[in-house]
Amino acid sequence: MKNIAFTKKLRAAGVAAILAAMTNLAFGGDTGQTEKTTTATAIRELSLDQCLNEAQQNSHRRPASKFAVLMAEAQHRQALAGYWPQISGTAGYQHMDESPDFLFPASAVRTPAQTLTIPNGGTIPITFQTPGGPVTVPVNAIPVPAQNINVPAQDIKLMDPNNFIASMNATWLIYDGGMRQGLREQTAGLVDMMKQEARRTELEIADSVKRMYYGAVLARQLHQLGDDTLARMGATLNLTETMYKEGSGKVMKTDWLDNKVMVETLRSMVALLEKNDAMAQAALANTMGLPWNTSIKPLDKEIPFTPFAGDLDDMVSSAYQFNPDWNKVEAGISAAEGAVRTANSDYYPKLAVTGELHKWWNDYNAGMATDNNKEGWTVGVGLQIPIFSGFLTKNKVAETRAQVDKIKQEQFLLKDGIGLQIKDAFLGLNAAEKSYQATLDAMTAATENRDLNTRAYQNELVETEKVIRSQLMEALMSAQHYKARYDHVVLQSQIDLLVGTEMVKRFQGVK
Repeated sequence: MKNIAFTKKLRAAGVAAILAAMTNLAFGGDTGQTEKTTTATAIRELSLDQCLNEAQQNSHRRPASKFAVLMAEAQHRQALAGYWPQISGTAGYQHMDESPDFLFPASAVRTPAQTLTIPNGGTIPITFQTPGGPVTVPVNAIPVPAQNINVPAQDIKLMDPNNFIASMNATWLIYDGGMRQGLREQTAGLVDMMKQEARRTELEIADSVKRMYYGAVLARQLHQLGDDTLARMGATLNLTETMYKEGSGKVMKTDWLDNKVMVETLRSMVALLEKNDAMAQAALANTMGLPWNTSIKPLDKEIPFTPFAGDLDDMVSSAYQFNPDWNKVEAGISAAEGAVRTANSDYYPKLAVTGELHKWWNDYNAGMATDNNKEGWTVGVGLQIPIFSGFLTKNKVAETRAQVDKIKQEQFLLKDGIGLQIKDAFLGLNAAEKSYQATLDAMTAATENRDLNTRAYQNELVETEKVIRSQLMEALMSAQHYKARYDHVVLQSQIDLLVGTEMVKRFQGVK
């Protein structure tokens, strides 16, 4: 008999231990630190939709992903700038310590002997001095002997030392062998990748908020369940004390002591549940991007249960148009193919039209500072032809093509992975729905069993240990049912994350 009683006590203690293990499993257990509640903590009561809206506004992850999209769009516009003419203007002032000059060296010009003839038979008078006086004689030719004409060195000023120059240059790339198109495809793919990453972030934020929201609901339910069980066991303890003191003797003091141990053990568990309840509310606020001293109390009193409608094959076959990871890989393939086009453009020549306008202000009007030199324009055509690059272009093209093939192979792995994840979540939902009904039936039966045993105990028809076990079993079955509800809603949130909310609305008939 002693062994039977001892076995029953161990069984009751095991039920309590299972209840404690479930609370630790649901919320990560005790961290070893007790969070002190202060009057500075702000507690707000919000619905799930309100939590989701505030999380989208306050989460720091969402702006970061938006900035990544803006960066990618700016890079795309940079690539598109290559299709336009590139025009630039320059201006500058320059002062030199001295005016620049050109020194023409001294030289000698030798002229041969010659006779200068007056054209058209004309004559010029030449006066000769004679002893009798000057005599004027008309002549039509003058002989000139051979001689050297010396030219001295000349210092020629070229311009004024103060110069102001302005110019405008234009370059328009006409043909590039596909380089700009490749860059455009790369940056467009990057934009799509960042948009899918931003969408993934929004889905992850919604998933985290849903998990934390219903986790807070579950924590509050378990806390309330612990309080109710503690109150019932406290009443049973008082009844046991009265019965062993004033009853027929069937209930003994050892029964009261066993009951006392279980009540105090449960009281410590309730303290842990209270702490979990407070931390779940704080964790929900933290997930929403709110300050640490803010707590969010869920407006829902219990976790809803809505059976999931959807065909597995249809979900897997259609999920790829909504899954952000799949769309991100598609955009990555497009960007990689653009990189192939850009690398391949190095095989082809590049043709550009160039032009320039210039204006030069200088106070000097001789030397180099003439009107022709002070202003003007030029137009030209430039052609760059690749001849030999040491097989650089060939290997760049090979590298980018290998990158495309690598991403395509990873896409096959992602396809199988997405299908497997959806299948796992789908089967988990089916199991959770079965567990929901089973735990609901078990909870209903445990509640009825606890009520019957309590009334029978009041009439000393059952043993104390059986009453305690029925009360703990009711708490255990209720906790399992609440946990089954939580698992079901978490799996639904996982479906949202895997295939996107659009897919879930489609299968549920929401337009």
